[in-house]
Amino acid sequence: MTTAPREARDDACGHDGGTAGADPVLVRRRRLARAAELGQRAGYALFGLAVVVFVVGFATGLTPGLVTAIVVALGAGSLLLAPAIVVGYAVKAADRDDRERGSGGNVTRRPGRGT
Repeated sequence: MTTAPREARDDACGHDGGTAGADPVLVRRRRLARAAELGQRAGYALFGLAVVVFVVGFATGLTPGLVTAIVVALGAGSLLLAPAIVVGYAVKAADRDDRERGSGGNVTRRPGRGT
């Protein structure tokens, strides 16, 4: 049985998921980072949907149903996006603090990102 290279096993955040006996705090941090990433994607997608529905409604005439869809998409996007952004920044700050203090364990950087 062949094992995939480490890069293929890493999750979208560039971490191995902490499966090799890692610190439970780091494992939880990676889980929160993944949830924040998904929340940001969903929130921004809902904002995009609201913009598209608005443009379509503006071009064809805004009906009460379209206005409701826009408001719901903006509200749901805000509910998802606000905490996801805060948690994402908290995870980045914790990773940075670990690196600066030299207690990073297996903290790794996301490919193509500054910090």
